[in-house]
Amino acid sequence: MADHAAPADEPCVALVPVFAGLTREQQAEVATLARPVTIGPGEALVRAGAPRAPLFVVHAGMVRLSRTTADGRSTTLQVLGPGEVGGETWLLTGERPANDVIAVEESRMCVFAPDVLDTLVTRFPSVGVAMLRTLALRLHSAERMLAARTVADVGARVAAYLLDCPTTWGPDGAATVHLPMPKKDIATFLGTSPETLSRRLAAMEGEGLVRVRGTDVDILDPAGLELRAEGA
Repeated sequence: MADHAAPADEPCVALVPVFAGLTREQQAEVATLARPVTIGPGEALVRAGAPRAPLFVVHAGMVRLSRTTADGRSTTLQVLGPGEVGGETWLLTGERPANDVIAVEESRMCVFAPDVLDTLVTRFPSVGVAMLRTLALRLHSAERMLAARTVADVGARVAAYLLDCPTTWGPDGAATVHLPMPKKDIATFLGTSPETLSRRLAAMEGEGLVRVRGTDVDILDPAGLELRAEGA
């Protein structure tokens, strides 16, 4: 789960786990390689198939990675919040992006041109290692969601989805998930109906796994939710 909160005056590179191992001076050097970009709700930072798509860090707001099918339907694949990085896959593979990157709300980002990646990894090898770790975590999340989608239990899909949503960590260490889309869109993404989604959330609340507060969901039992995502 990713932290959704970000101080407005904090340099974006200081928020990112990929750059966490660098000193303040090194982070300042990395920041000189980035350019700030602000986009409004519904605006695109990257379009599928674009040449020379950038690496980007979300400083504030949220963006979604979506893919449009041949018949024009758009499917949300991932939502990124403050401190999260996007674009490593296409930069590391050299392929053009297969997804659109669209702002869910007004979002501020630090954007790195494609040719900057070589400079970053050459000057700071730890950044390359951290990127590989990030990709490994995303692969784990994708595998968890894929496994959840193969089981008949919609509850497993809902649990896996909650585990991958942007979160805020409270002073008591509790995590609160911020649902990035309307529940009807989440239901479509999970291959179910809004009514079934609501019933599954209510059932998890009854089991003491979560507490639902509108568009916020408090994770009361992370280990139990992990087991639920595995179909247990």
